[in-house]
This record gives sequence, C-alpha cells and structure tokens, in this order.
Amino acid sequence: MIHFFKKPVSHLALPEKFTYPFHYTPHPLCVLAAEEVKEYIASRKEWQEELASGKMFGVLIVQTDNGITNNEENQIGYLAAFSGNLAGKNLHPYFVPPVYDLLQPEGFFKIEEEQISAINIRIRELENSSSYLDSKEKWKIETEQAKAVLNQAKAELKMAKEAREIRRQSSPELSEEEQASLIRESQYQKAEYKRLEKEWKKRLEELETEVRHFDIEIERLKTERKERSAALQRKLFEQFRMLNAQGEVKDLYTIFEQTVQKVPPAGAGECALPKLLQYAYLHQLKPLAMAEFWWGDSPKNEIRHHGYYYPSCKGKCEPILQHMLQGLEVDENPLLNPVHEEEELEIVFEDEWLLVVNKPAGMLSVPGKAEDRDSVYHRLKKKYPEATGPMIVHRLDMATSGLLLVAKTKEVHQDLQAQFANRNIKKRYVAVLDGVIVQTEKEKEKETKPIAEETTLIAEETVSTKKTAKVERTDLALENTELRPERTEKVEKDKKTKRTERTERTERTGRTGRTGRIELPLCLNPLDRPRQMVSSEHGKEAITEYQIISESERITSESENTFNESNRINESESSINESRKYTRIIFYPFTGRTHQLRVHAAHPEGLGCPILGDELYGKKADRLYLHAEYIEFRHPIYGDILCIQKEADFHKNMIKP
Repeated sequence: MIHFFKKPVSHLALPEKFTYPFHYTPHPLCVLAAEEVKEYIASRKEWQEELASGKMFGVLIVQTDNGITNNEENQIGYLAAFSGNLAGKNLHPYFVPPVYDLLQPEGFFKIEEEQISAINIRIRELENSSSYLDSKEKWKIETEQAKAVLNQAKAELKMAKEAREIRRQSSPELSEEEQASLIRESQYQKAEYKRLEKEWKKRLEELETEVRHFDIEIERLKTERKERSAALQRKLFEQFRMLNAQGEVKDLYTIFEQTVQKVPPAGAGECALPKLLQYAYLHQLKPLAMAEFWWGDSPKNEIRHHGYYYPSCKGKCEPILQHMLQGLEVDENPLLNPVHEEEELEIVFEDEWLLVVNKPAGMLSVPGKAEDRDSVYHRLKKKYPEATGPMIVHRLDMATSGLLLVAKTKEVHQDLQAQFANRNIKKRYVAVLDGVIVQTEKEKEKETKPIAEETTLIAEETVSTKKTAKVERTDLALENTELRPERTEKVEKDKKTKRTERTERTERTGRTGRTGRIELPLCLNPLDRPRQMVSSEHGKEAITEYQIISESERITSESENTFNESNRINESESSINESRKYTRIIFYPFTGRTHQLRVHAAHPEGLGCPILGDELYGKKADRLYLHAEYIEFRHPIYGDILCIQKEADFHKNMIKP
C-alpha cells in the first residue's frame, strides 16, 4: 500500500513538523506524491466519466519504522486515498482502505440497509396503492359533497325561517293552531337537518377510517424506519474507531459529542486524511506531511478547481483530526501569528467624528474567537479610549486590504450603519484575477456599456492628512442643515479640474473594458467553514457588477520572487512568470455578503477565475490580490459627500503586455 517515489527525493529536506491541515502550503514531497497519484488516476480510463463530476484525493508522506533522520529514499514514501467511494467501491489496491468498510456484503450495515430499503419499498407501495388512493379521493369528494349539501340545507332552513317571520309580521292575528303549525314546521326542518348532518358525518367517518387504516400503517413504518436508521447510524459510527499517534482510540460518537452538533454528520470518517492517518497508525508508519487536491469539475454549489490543493473540511474533519493528530508535532495555525505587529495602521482620513483607515492584508477588522488576536478594532480602541459604540462600521475579510470606515461615537456609527443598510454607501474594489476570463459568445455580442457614471467617473485622490478628503457638495448635504454645525473646512474643485481628473481616471482604468453583473445567492457552507457556497435555496441575495480593466498582464520580477517563494511547491501553472497571464478588474458590490467578490470571481457561474492568492477558492500567493480602493458616503454630521480613495500596493507591480 505504501508507494515509493519514482524519482530521487534525497535532495528534499523532510518537514520539521506535520502539516496543519486547515491552512497549509503543500510540502515539495507532497507535491511530488500528488503528481504521481494524478498520473495513476489519469491512467484509469474507466473512472474518468465518474471523476469528471469531481472528487477529493489525498496524499500522506510517511516514514517507515526503521527510517532514520536523513532522507533515505527507500524509507520515505507516501500513501494515497480518496474521499467516499470510487467506482462503486471503497477498496482499491492503489489506495488505503476505509476506516470501516460500509460496503462489505456480509456486514451489519448492508444487511440493515437492505431491511430499511424494504421498509421504504413497503411505504411506497402503500402510498401508491389503488385502494389507498381511491379511498383518499372518495373521502375528498364526499367531504366536498357533504359540505355542499349541508350548506344548501342551511340556506333552505334560513329561507324557511325568513318566510315564517314574514307570515307572522304580515298576519299579526294568527290563530293558535297556525302558530303551532309554524313551530312544528321549524322543529321538523331543524330535526331533518340534524339527521342529514348525522348521516353525512357517519359516511365520512367510515371513509376516513378506511384512509386512516393506511395512514396508521404508513406512519408505523416511517417510525420504524426512523428508529432503525438512527440505531444503524449510531452503530455505524461506533465502528469508526479512530486512532491517534499516542495509540488512543475514540469512536466518532465520542469525538463529536463534545461538539456543537453533538452527532457526527453523514460521511464523517470517510474523507481522505482520516483514512490516511488511520492506515499509517495501524501499520507503524510515521506521518510527516499531507496534502489534499481536487480532481474533476467543481460541484454546483461549492468552488473547487481541478488540480488545486485544499485544506481539510471543518465540519466533518476538524473534530476527528483534533483527536487523530494528538501525539504529532503539528505546524501552528498561521492565521494565529500576527503579521503586522510592528506596522503602524495607516489613517487615510480623520476628523473629530470618524476616520477611514487602510487595513493591511492579513489583519482582522474585528476580534474573532481568539480575543487577543491583532485587529483594527484593538488598535483603534487603544488609540481612541474615549470612543463610544462598536467603532467598526463594516468589515473587510482578513485577507483583503483597503479602506475601512470607523466611527468615534455610537450615534455616528448608527448613522453610517443606516447608510449601509439603505445601500447609500458606494464602494469599489480592485483585484487581480489568476488568469484570463473566457468570454462567452453572448458577451461578445453584447454591447459594452459603462457601469453607473457616478461610480466609475471618480477623480483619483490621495488622502493622507486630517480633513483633506475630497468633498463633493450635493443636494443631500443641504437637507436638515439647521441640525448640522457649519463645516469649517471644505475641499472643492471646479468643473474643469474635475473633468480633467475624470479623463485621467478613464485612461488609467480603461473604462471601455468589458462589464457585467453577477447574481449568485450565497450562504455559509456548514460543513466547511469559513467557505461560502452558492445556494438558491438557502443563500441570500448577492449582486456584483464588474469592469475588466486590462487582461494578459503580468507581475514584475520585483514581486515575482516573493510570490514564487510562497508557491515554490504549487503546480507550475500557479507560479508568477512570463507566460502566466492575469486580469485586472474592478468590482462594485451592491450587497455585502461574506466572501462575495471572491466567490463571484471563482465560481463557474460567475467569472470562473479566482482572485490571485485566494487560498479558499483558488491558489495561495504572497497575498490576496483584492483591495477596497474607494468609498463614498455622507458625513453624518456635516452632510458632505466624502469620496476617499487609496490605491492598492500591488498596482505598481502590474505591467501591461
């Protein structure tokens, strides 16, 4: 089952620690192992149709028990695994076996599964039987008929009562016999209605009993199915007895009872890495490093790219791996390491009410679960101890750089939040895509039109000192002026200067590039946090307009070395080089969903081209090439429209072809 490398690997240093599986750059040995696995997968022609729909594979670099510290090639090898089943089986000679074989024909799972399937068949037979359907239909028809007959009888009773009342009023001196006759008539008609009502009730109860006979049996079978399924699931997860490096064993139920979900999700224990570690521990192999890669097309709702490396999933694998990795020295989570500890937070604009900062890539906007982690909020709370309210008005992803709006008072924060809620705040992002967008025939035929004039035609402005932001006076600024103090400082530009700046902006950004609109509803992937997924059923509306600035750009050698160093083990196609083409693009988000721009760029139904450096939806680089470069909002106190821009640092490294 262990595979030894086809090529010499003695020149490659062994990893000092085991891979942190939820955020990693594949070790060179893992890349070599993955390449050999990919060759094998490609050679199995009978699998290609199934694999085209997509599957996750994994490799585990291992050292045999008699291996020594230096890399002796016959002692270092790798294991391979796939998630779930492949070609209707979970046992293939090239790959490690499952932790527990669900598909063994004599096993309890298959036997009980057949019995549950028999219950499903019986339920379908009952639900579709002619006797049941006929009884339901007859009961439905008779119920409607009873309703109509009784309503008609009620109407006749009412008419008869009205006729008697008219007779009494028109003949006030009715004889006692006539009065008694009218009373007897009323009593008789009411009694007849009661008899009619009783007859219909009896008929409907008889029909309902026939239907209920089937319903009771169907409900009994469904209850039995539910109970047997729950018992089977529990017994099944108890068979997944997961080892760790210390020789300790825990079944999946024990592992997951400490989590929020309490019970293991479907498919737990069947992913690639748990299989690999289990086999290594059982056969006294020392795990050194891991990597998982995707083969085939992307799933409809999630984002996966053929050949790309991905971290282990959170929902199913994190609790399992927290147990299985005990006893191994594992790399630290790189996200917990402060990357801007000594770097001063740049304030782009500030007055006594608010400020706009340029958040660097890799810094949190607000604290996460680890409250002591560096964040914009922590920095500013320390700098402005008298500030009230939440301060941070909106958020940027940790990996995204750019303009972040901050309020110094609770009232200003509420006003700015309301502007966001009403979509009165305009934002613009610039990004570099890892490749060139394939233009569809429909796009080629469509006439290119510029996006919202007031958004795209914005003069480039550098704002770095207090109250020197570009301020455009608008009608909005004149509303409720008696409630606002007089603005002591205004920055105005005449129309001629503004036209000149707009022309320069147009030339710099290439406004004539292709534009478009993406509408893909998004929600959290509950089994793979923090990834988002496209879902028409559970997703919230997410709208992005975009404008392609230039295509087939490359990145200068100045940043190339940094990038290639961070990607030295990735596939050759991911490295920045002369032959690799990139796309510079502007995004205009109309909604503010988590990872909206990243998913809309990477998803096949969006642009189908991930943002450069997006390790969640694409490939890792020296950074995520996404920057919030422009924000426009109404000042909550003065009413001025502030237009603030900060160019991305990576702009200077882009070279047009």
